[in-house]
Amino acid sequence: MMELPKASQKVQEYLNQFGLNLQVKEFPASTRTAQDAADAVGCELGQIIKSLVFRVHDKPLLFLVSGKNRLDVKKVRNDLSMPIQKADAQFVRDATGYAIGGVPPVAHAAPIDVYIDKALMDYKEVWAAAGTPHAVFQMSSRDLPRVTGGRVIAVV
Repeated sequence: MMELPKASQKVQEYLNQFGLNLQVKEFPASTRTAQDAADAVGCELGQIIKSLVFRVHDKPLLFLVSGKNRLDVKKVRNDLSMPIQKADAQFVRDATGYAIGGVPPVAHAAPIDVYIDKALMDYKEVWAAAGTPHAVFQMSSRDLPRVTGGRVIAVV
């Protein structure tokens, strides 16, 4: 088996601790956008997990959003009673250890509060980025809260 890039290997090592037989897969085509990833793996757009990093002051928050949805910042800001703002590329890299387009829902540089789009729970299987714009992994949506430590919320 081909060796994964260092960033993807870090994700694989994190996933291994759950005993769920989750495998990071690399694709020759880009999986950078939700549509690219859906095309590469052959699934519905809604099954792709977009990892969106926001900030509250200097604290990162990670929103795992279905590929078919747009996070409603105003709704989430009100629901969570937090002044969330979109994070820039450098903040994302510093907070997660990954560049935009490859940010996984797990294995970050430091602990991050995670919020999961409840629409992802409508799918049996979901796909997430795995550290690079060419690597993803598939998992059961029901395992998402346990594996990410995330809380399921409405984001739209």
